[in-house]
Amino acid sequence: MRTRVLGNSGLEVSALGLGCMGLTHAYGQPVRTADGIALLRAAFERGVTFFDTAEVYGPYTNEDLLGQALAPIREQVVIATKFGFRDADGNKGVDSRPQTIRAVAEASLKRLRTDRIDLFYQHRVDPAVPMEDVAGTVRELIAEGKVKHFGLSEAGADSIRRAHAVQPVAALQSEYSLWWREPEQEILPLLEELGIGFVPFSPLGRGFLTGAMDASTPFEASDFRSRLPRFSEESRRANAGLLEVIARLAAAKGITPAQIALAWLLARRPWIVPIPGTTKLHRLEENIAATTVALDAAEMADITGALDAITVVGERYPQQLQRVTGR
Repeated sequence: MRTRVLGNSGLEVSALGLGCMGLTHAYGQPVRTADGIALLRAAFERGVTFFDTAEVYGPYTNEDLLGQALAPIREQVVIATKFGFRDADGNKGVDSRPQTIRAVAEASLKRLRTDRIDLFYQHRVDPAVPMEDVAGTVRELIAEGKVKHFGLSEAGADSIRRAHAVQPVAALQSEYSLWWREPEQEILPLLEELGIGFVPFSPLGRGFLTGAMDASTPFEASDFRSRLPRFSEESRRANAGLLEVIARLAAAKGITPAQIALAWLLARRPWIVPIPGTTKLHRLEENIAATTVALDAAEMADITGALDAITVVGERYPQQLQRVTGR
């Protein structure tokens, strides 16, 4: 697989990473440990070198799974993890006090069975802690060799600028896909200006853009999507037109809807590295194949024009979760 560099950081990763959250968190029952290890190693064998996790995924079990799976190949991969939720619980609010950042770093290092975190993201901005203190704490961890690069997740423009002024931000991780294009308004131009890489999560719309579900598809109570307005039965029915457009564009190119969604992101900027997640080997291989798809300027214009003509229905988060994004 080809590689990309995240902005001006010098951090080189596979053009497509692997979002590991769904292996143990948010989308129903966790995978068996042996199956998770097998999938992670299969990803590496197929060229993926960029793996994304967080202490809150599980909590803790996702990092532990990655630690087991990646230990034999640690020197050949890039591991990203995150701090920023109180007690590793997304329902308890945010906590980016310096002592918390340090405690999370030490605990994550142990679970990941490593001596350094390649990319350490603030999971959500904490309005009670000045961004300068957050960035300064990560800068100290970098000086100590425990962290290699600093990242932000779902941060707004002001927070990004303030953090970058203290410790260069290697990457911003936020949602970006064919059905969530808000970053194009302010964030993408800012990242280009500052030389920061972009790591889109949910690049396949949490599975919706693959065409594998419709309005009648049921979700387990433990599936995070069951609580998202955009995944209500009414919203999925209203957004069926988007799936039809994506399917038409993919068929014209001779590829799958998932591949058109990922190829479109990869063509947007050379410093964009999507991190689709999956628990299935055939989906992993399908996603990786998207890195070989080239979209020319005319095809990109066709896709963008088709998207501009569609209004997506449903908020991506319920109100309490939306409040902690974009700050």
